[in-house]
Amino acid sequence: MSVVPPITKAKLGRTGLAVTNICFGTSGIGDMPETYGYSVHEERGKSTIRAILAGPVNFLDTSRIYGMGRSEQRIGDVIRELGGLPKEFVISTKLDRDVTTNRFDAAQARRSLEESLKALGLDRVHLLHFHDPERCASLSEATHRDGPIAQLFKMKEEGLAQSVGLAAGDIDVMMPLMNDWPFDAVITHNRFSLVNRNTEPMIEFSVAKGIAVLNAAPFGGGLHAKGAQFGRYAYSQASDQTLAPVRQIEASCVRHGIPLGAAALQFSLRDKRIASTICGVTKPERIQQTLDWAAWAISDDAWQELLKVSAITANPEA
Repeated sequence: MSVVPPITKAKLGRTGLAVTNICFGTSGIGDMPETYGYSVHEERGKSTIRAILAGPVNFLDTSRIYGMGRSEQRIGDVIRELGGLPKEFVISTKLDRDVTTNRFDAAQARRSLEESLKALGLDRVHLLHFHDPERCASLSEATHRDGPIAQLFKMKEEGLAQSVGLAAGDIDVMMPLMNDWPFDAVITHNRFSLVNRNTEPMIEFSVAKGIAVLNAAPFGGGLHAKGAQFGRYAYSQASDQTLAPVRQIEASCVRHGIPLGAAALQFSLRDKRIASTICGVTKPERIQQTLDWAAWAISDDAWQELLKVSAITANPEA
């Protein structure tokens, strides 16, 4: 019987930060119906944040761009309401492009952090990522040697961020940057799951360079929690090629009496190369459900069957 310890805490690579093996993602808490297909009103978002901060997980991930700043603002409102962050809690956020123009230069990087600190009510963050350069108006501007990445490392030198990372999607964009800059951590999303292994080469590359890997969206934006009938992967309509292995996995889970979400979450948790798995939540009850799935006992026979299903290696957002 394979049992993943539900909540463990360990050093995050070379950062000096001690984080739990689960991190809660808060993009949906910022109310992003265009991405998730539903709204999250302010009190629901804040109730979810309160539950995160009161629970056993000590790691939360957000971004300046989530919900046009609403995610950080709601988190900051709860932090202020509590009189500060709980002891040893770790906040991760990101430097983002200008959402109006999609420009991302050094000055925008400074504005992004200033806005984040104001919204969160903090004078520094624990982990700060350079976010989604492939979505910018100009990739060359966003990745220029004197651009926002250089500012990111200056922010670390200035003590505004304890550690710095890279959070993006396209591994062909990410890996050259990881080779050129000494990032402490990297976030990959929707690319290391039960049905997609697109980021496997980057995980190996990261481990070799001592970069901590944070695996986001183990449920693929809902598909691995709700099943093939959900029909979407990585926030877009799923192809038949993606849904076929999901149906096989669902059938295996039914045979072995396993919640699909438990298998999806533990696929990431059981991999020793993954420092922490980022799970998005938008209501308080999802927190306990995530912890229950993490603790679910899955037999070795079930894992052998689940891992025989052929995974896709293509970029899910190509």
